[in-house]
Amino acid sequence: MAGTPAGVGAQAGGGAAFLPTRRSLASLAWAAADCRGCDLWAHATQTVFGEGGARARLMLVGEQPGDAEDRAGHPFVGPAGRILDRALAQAGIDRGRVYTTNAVKHFRWEGRGKRRLHKRPSAAQVSACRPWLDAEIDVVGPSAIACLGVTAAAAVLGRPVTLSRERGTPVAGPGLRPTVVTIHPSAVLRTRDDAARHAQLDGLVHDLGTAWEAARTSS
Repeated sequence: MAGTPAGVGAQAGGGAAFLPTRRSLASLAWAAADCRGCDLWAHATQTVFGEGGARARLMLVGEQPGDAEDRAGHPFVGPAGRILDRALAQAGIDRGRVYTTNAVKHFRWEGRGKRRLHKRPSAAQVSACRPWLDAEIDVVGPSAIACLGVTAAAAVLGRPVTLSRERGTPVAGPGLRPTVVTIHPSAVLRTRDDAARHAQLDGLVHDLGTAWEAARTSS
């Protein structure tokens, strides 16, 4: 599949053409498994749809599944997912009470030997997958959203985002929901210096706590 030319099998209009008429998390996940709204499905093992409570108060949105998620079919189960679990625990948030998903539902990667390395999804691929994210937000109806990384934030907010300017302070997101922009957990993994890595994790914990408080207090 890695040799499939870009665009093969992609459908004009993106994921919207594949959305089910009757929408629940189960029907959305089932329909997304056959999405051909962009070319990423041809390179991925499977669709990785969101998971969590159907009425979760807080939704966490990442960029895309990684290698481990692509193989397992579940979001945030790899190394970055373990960092996320640690940050949620330190923030006093039960992961079972949040809904986790990604802006893009297929893993975009490039080969290097036997390894599959993350490659950032294009703006067109993020746009093609946006109908699935919109549908998840509509069905779950979270009180607040936390965007893990600038790609996720741009997808949720529908505009370019500068992390240094907008991190950690709730802004109006979809349906005027409080939306908090923070780093992706993978940023903690990429930080080599011990002190800087602890500071990155502490910042993520703080931002998740801010998002959780916004979810608890938002009507």
